[in-house]
Amino acid sequence: MINFINRAYALLFASRGAKVVVNDLGTSTTGSGSSTKAADLVVDEIIQSGGEAIANYNSVEDGDKIVKAAIDKWGRVDIVINNAGILRDVSFAKMKDQDWDLVCSVHLKGAYKVTKAAWPYMIKQNYGRIIMTASAAGLYGNFGQANYSAAKLALLGFGSTLSKEGARKNIYCNTIAPLAGSRMTETVMPEDLVKALKPSYVAPLVAYLCSDQSQVNGQIFEVGAGWVAKLRWQRAKGIFFPVDKELKVEDIRDNFDAISDFSEPQYPSSLQDSVSVVTSNLGKSKKPSLETPKAPPSNDFKCSPLFEQLTERLKSEGQVICQKVGGIYQFDVSNGSAKQSWIVDLKNSPGSIRIGKGKCDVNLTTSDEDLYSILTGKTNPFELFAAGKLNVSGDMTLALKYSCNSI
Repeated sequence: MINFINRAYALLFASRGAKVVVNDLGTSTTGSGSSTKAADLVVDEIIQSGGEAIANYNSVEDGDKIVKAAIDKWGRVDIVINNAGILRDVSFAKMKDQDWDLVCSVHLKGAYKVTKAAWPYMIKQNYGRIIMTASAAGLYGNFGQANYSAAKLALLGFGSTLSKEGARKNIYCNTIAPLAGSRMTETVMPEDLVKALKPSYVAPLVAYLCSDQSQVNGQIFEVGAGWVAKLRWQRAKGIFFPVDKELKVEDIRDNFDAISDFSEPQYPSSLQDSVSVVTSNLGKSKKPSLETPKAPPSNDFKCSPLFEQLTERLKSEGQVICQKVGGIYQFDVSNGSAKQSWIVDLKNSPGSIRIGKGKCDVNLTTSDEDLYSILTGKTNPFELFAAGKLNVSGDMTLALKYSCNSI
């Protein structure tokens, strides 16, 4: 008998005291048909072993119903393992829309629907652990699996974002790329290899990542056949071209070896790591947008006069500035123990600035000294962003407009 990965998860979690909802629509590997047998057998096995489990036969596209089953039975949901999947393997030239849509619906939309339904409960209880199931095919591509590969890599991006949004509420999300015997792998692998790739080699990693002892968040692991390895992105150091000169195709051609040189690799792990290196060159040829004012009183915020200057500019240039920028910014600034917020409306002509908090497109948080240094052109904002001294949330494009001295 082949030990399928869903069964391995359910049995291991139940043996450790978890109350398990075993969801299986009972379809074929291509997504056709339905049956209650697969889920029922696992539930019976758990109960006979003294554990607690219930079966659920809904499609993952009805994720709210799956989560509701857990809430109705036990009143909470702590862990979501997104592992539903089907295959519609065919070369891209022969692929039909249905092949694409079905695979993406089950893998990607299904994970979204289940996780979306569980998310409010996890937020409320200040705890959650989520697993996304990617694949080596998603990480590296595989002939005949354009649909499957696209959906699997999309799950990595989905999970990485949730790991950031959920962290402050103790909700951690990690992604695995497992290789284990299953109803799907038996369609593409020899029988003896499928049997050797026991799901019991995968389940312990998932159980650890879902435990309250684990603080691992936003990571991806390859796992199978007794091998477990953390994976990370690597990029070449690259080359910077002058931003005040035209970049030509020939420049790329002549420097392609340097662009592709991994002798000094970098390991980005966030959008901040990407944005900071891409934009670090921009401020070098820019002129300060505001003049340096006289030193303010020691008990005042240094950046206050700068906002006063901008207020004066808006009286004469506000319409043009709002057309160029088109965003509302909130600056949360600290000066020792004192804190102050400004709302800078560069969307609604002729623009306005007021002290306080409110609805905004971009929120920037930093110190009074650092904001003063940015607005007077003494410091490249991207350096502070990369160093974690300038926190930005909201529309990153609008943030760049302000930071690049568009006003």
